[in-house]
Amino acid sequence: MQIRIYFILILGFIMLSCNEESKVEQEIAKIEVDFNIERFDKALLEATPKDLPRLKGAFPFFFSKHVPDSIVIERMQDTLQHEILKEVQLAFEDFKNTKLELTSLFQHIKYYDKVFSIPRVATFTNNVQYRDNVIVTDSVVVIALDNYLGENHKFYVDGNIPVYLAKNFKEEQIVVDIANDYAEKYAFQSTRKTLLDEMIYFGKLLYFKDVMIPFKTDAEKIGYSDSELKWAEANESQIWSYFIEKEMLFSTDSKLPNRFIANAPFSKFYLELDNESPGRLGQYIGWQIVKAYAENSGENVIEIMQTEPDVIFNKSKFKPKK
Repeated sequence: MQIRIYFILILGFIMLSCNEESKVEQEIAKIEVDFNIERFDKALLEATPKDLPRLKGAFPFFFSKHVPDSIVIERMQDTLQHEILKEVQLAFEDFKNTKLELTSLFQHIKYYDKVFSIPRVATFTNNVQYRDNVIVTDSVVVIALDNYLGENHKFYVDGNIPVYLAKNFKEEQIVVDIANDYAEKYAFQSTRKTLLDEMIYFGKLLYFKDVMIPFKTDAEKIGYSDSELKWAEANESQIWSYFIEKEMLFSTDSKLPNRFIANAPFSKFYLELDNESPGRLGQYIGWQIVKAYAENSGENVIEIMQTEPDVIFNKSKFKPKK
């Protein structure tokens, strides 16, 4: 009888939590967001040199006063640039789904940060410089669309871009990458010296995505395949035990972030299972720690982003999944 009552209480708590979350999401959905996705890439493809003053007036953030017009005109007439721009037009005829996702992202940020201003959103190309696939400022969000043409696109295959990177070069990841850039703006830590500091920092970024883009799967938020996420979930306890046994959490060894935090095809335990593992497992564990802290503390996401890692770790009472 006691066990039955216990499960009824747990079920009731879960239902209450779900109802509260549902109410919050309903309030968020009511927030008005007005923006257009401005296609600088399309305007550039269709422009001639005489259109340059008009383009500079419409999109001033794409032009530097230190770059002479002759260089810009040379780029406008470059055959490789035209090929890139044409491939982008083929892949992105419209942005209905991406705009819906961006609308939801902006609504969520506005709900939790009342002073947040809706930015201008514009698209461009940047010669597949994937480390700058999106750029987020206080007033502008720009998206380099040639980084989202699909993992098997010839630009990535011919350019010898590693598969573990190219697998996320798809439209579905645009809003994930933008949310990540916003997360970096909200995140603060006075120190990032130890492996645990790094784990929690990236855990904050992932938790921010939990809150701001709840319509995305966990795999999409961290950039894993479904099988990679399942591997991480299934081995969570063993990963944690490894970090504890090897006394890595509070280590300042500069090699550890490269092994467990940096983007890589796999994590480096120096064991036979390495090739089976996804990269960035330190980020994954940090995510679970921050989620545990959020559940225990009751703080909102903006407060959590500003909380020091030692506080998060000590109060999270984190226990890995068995």
